[in-house]
Amino acid sequence: MGRGKIEIKRIENSSNRQVTYSKRRNGIIKKAKEITVLCDAQVSLVIFASSGKMHEYCSPSTPLVDILDKYHKQSGKRLWDAKHENLSNEMDRVKKENDKMQILLRQLRGEDITSLNYKELMSLEEALENGLTSVREKQSEFMKMMRTNEKMMEEENKRLNYELYQKEMVAMGDGVREMDIGYNQRMRDFNSQMPFAFRVQPIQPNLQERND
Repeated sequence: MGRGKIEIKRIENSSNRQVTYSKRRNGIIKKAKEITVLCDAQVSLVIFASSGKMHEYCSPSTPLVDILDKYHKQSGKRLWDAKHENLSNEMDRVKKENDKMQILLRQLRGEDITSLNYKELMSLEEALENGLTSVREKQSEFMKMMRTNEKMMEEENKRLNYELYQKEMVAMGDGVREMDIGYNQRMRDFNSQMPFAFRVQPIQPNLQERND
């Protein structure tokens, strides 16, 4: 006895809906893998759950970008607007420019120059000479700046040494004056403490001898 038809409609119970989603999602991904292997087909599958979570599958031999590009060309449908196309073109242009700069950089180092003709070699030599001139000019500016800074440091050192010398002279002068003041004060104190009989007296003439 065969199974009855199941009516296809939204499952109201959230738990049952989640279980059904998981089973059928796994089944679809399994079928996509099988058709890729069995039929050598290029398959790209993207599934978004009601929660927003994404599940995807893409044939291992073909990148998703290539599949989308092929779909874009064969269906004629625009997968992105002109703004995104312009951005893609700009990215391609920048990539090409970067590749050219990488080649030029290798050639400036003397690499990959065997395929260059005489005119290209002359242009490369001119570029190297111009670069060398710029380097020498920059080096000369740097050396000039170093000499200027060195001279400024010498002048500053002389000024600081002179200021230090002046401060030392002032300090020495103050010390000498303090020593003189202290010496004079000690002498006055010494004389004031000495007995009167031992103090130096002025010489007086002997009056008795004068009378004789």
